[in-house]
Amino acid sequence: MLAKRIIPCMDVRDGRVVKGINFVNIKDAGDPVELAEEYNKQGADELVFLDITASSDKRDTMVNVVSEVAKKVFIPFTVGGGIRSVEDMRKILNAGADKISVNTAAVENPSLINEGALKFGSQCIVLAIDAKKNPKMKNGFEVYTYGGRKPTGIDAISWAKKGEKLGAGEILLTSMDRDGTKKGFDLELTKKISGSVNIPVIASGGVGNLEHFVEAFTKGKADAALAASIFHYKEYTVKDIKDYCRKEKVVVRE
Repeated sequence: MLAKRIIPCMDVRDGRVVKGINFVNIKDAGDPVELAEEYNKQGADELVFLDITASSDKRDTMVNVVSEVAKKVFIPFTVGGGIRSVEDMRKILNAGADKISVNTAAVENPSLINEGALKFGSQCIVLAIDAKKNPKMKNGFEVYTYGGRKPTGIDAISWAKKGEKLGAGEILLTSMDRDGTKKGFDLELTKKISGSVNIPVIASGGVGNLEHFVEAFTKGKADAALAASIFHYKEYTVKDIKDYCRKEKVVVRE
């Protein structure tokens, strides 16, 4: 078994890290540069930075903040939000990111995944999927865009498969139903996606305790687990999670 990864996520709005519940009720959670430095020290395996209003505000990602964060972290660093072209990807990678996450722009222009993968390599392209339960969908989950504001009518599992075919190297899967609820990851959704693709799947949305991480790996079959508020509000450190996973016989990175 490949070692599982623990990934703190910073949702950034107006230059500050924020956290909401079910993508609304947003609260301030700190300075992105300070938090990034702290998670790097704690032994996070990677870091994700999402400019959550770039798409809905129709503006570019905050390159200056990305650049400041990149100076402080020495682990793989993924950036998403408002990336609409290969040129946007280049700017963000040049600012210090290691990977690019695309969601809205990829749904609206799927060839962007392929173009990015050809230009920078599949390992650089992360397909972010925000999904919500919808029994009308073929596999029970619908893709949303614009920071969870817009339903697309696209089946999440079908979209994950298509994203892999187009060249995405990884999937960042967020359950909108679980986001910020602390009820645990949506294991049904995570397992369905993990079982339908051959690229790593990062589970996101809903983590509230140490057991939830183990469930994501053992029941949800995720390759990595992402969390935000439990880190931002100092409920757990990365070490707490890794120690617990090892105790439960889940192999995590050193």
